[in-house]
Amino acid sequence: MTVTTESEEKGTEFAPLPTVTPRSEQAIGTWAQHSLLQCKRLLMGWLRDPATTIQTLVYPALTLLMFDVVLGGTITRNTGMDAIYGQVPLITLVAAMSGAVVSALGFKVEKATGLLSRFWTMPMNRAASLTGRLLAEAVRVLITTLFVIAVGMALGFRFGQGPLAAVALICIPVLFGIGFAVLCTALATLTEGVLLVSLITIVNTLLMFFNTGFVPVFAYPTWLQDVVGNQPMSTAIDAMRGLSYGGPVAEPLLKTIAWTVGMVAVFAYPAIRGYRRAAETGA
Repeated sequence: MTVTTESEEKGTEFAPLPTVTPRSEQAIGTWAQHSLLQCKRLLMGWLRDPATTIQTLVYPALTLLMFDVVLGGTITRNTGMDAIYGQVPLITLVAAMSGAVVSALGFKVEKATGLLSRFWTMPMNRAASLTGRLLAEAVRVLITTLFVIAVGMALGFRFGQGPLAAVALICIPVLFGIGFAVLCTALATLTEGVLLVSLITIVNTLLMFFNTGFVPVFAYPTWLQDVVGNQPMSTAIDAMRGLSYGGPVAEPLLKTIAWTVGMVAVFAYPAIRGYRRAAETGA
């Protein structure tokens, strides 16, 4: 028995299905799409983690408040410049570095659990996992910077050089954070978790206490002034101070960009190779 459908009785012709051409995993569009997906995955994970929220928002804000209460008046009286214009840039940069360490440790957890290896075997762009992590780190630094600036404005911080200078100021911690994240990722692929934290903690401590965020460079011993004035945190702080309070901008900004480009140039290749090795072998 032959069954004739209504469409066949009326002679209806169906339109052919569209031909779908699969996009290469190595295409730029695929890389961008997969990087955004990885970025979203990490941000959602951080959002659901109370410890990350504290690290991103609460801790920097309380640190800024503590510095202003304990040291703000003394620094202002001795330097003639409101201390908040050095403390806000300092805290945003410290938060960027601390968050980069947490992100690097998250990478080691994903390696230990086999998640990186699973991503490596899936039909996705191989570079998206690393670039997505750096993009998520940039978003985290941006959120932290905006929150710290909001707290700083409640304490007297102001943008005195116009809106364009304000945008440039906000971009500096993001730029610095990306460069430092590349450094931390490279170290994370080469060291164990405890050693990674120890190494970065030493670097962070030295940079945090020997910079121009607390006091001007002339307050340091003469033999130390060149080192303090040209270390990456000092150049970024000076540029951010110039973009808010006023003062030189071009030279410290160019030095900050040079430091960031240098960190990326030196540590990008080890980070990529280490990331690939960890995904392929889990080691």
